[in-house]
Amino acid sequence: MGGYHFRKTKYNNKKTTVDGIEFDSIRESKRYGVLKMMLKAKTISDLKIQVKFDLIPSQKMMTGKKLYPVAYYADFTYIREGKYIVEDVKGKKTDVYILKKKLMKFIHNIELYET
Repeated sequence: MGGYHFRKTKYNNKKTTVDGIEFDSIRESKRYGVLKMMLKAKTISDLKIQVKFDLIPSQKMMTGKKLYPVAYYADFTYIREGKYIVEDVKGKKTDVYILKKKLMKFIHNIELYET
């Protein structure tokens, strides 16, 4: 793996850069290392990082005010044993995360795999 660079986030995580990719926590960067090894060993395929899923489109209020869209960004997606996996490396499960997890199931019929 490449060099590490750290920066604090709002939940006291340290943002970390590995292989030129910025992760929200050391834990997430370590998971990336494991997934990279799994990819090399061919136990997973098609590894992607920070994949965007649209949940609610932008809207316009009667007043003309724009409501911004809502999206969920998966930490990782990949194929394992023929199944599409959407993974989130969780520390603190915020109310917003819990709501987005429910919307992912309802809108995309995807259950998040949490590590």
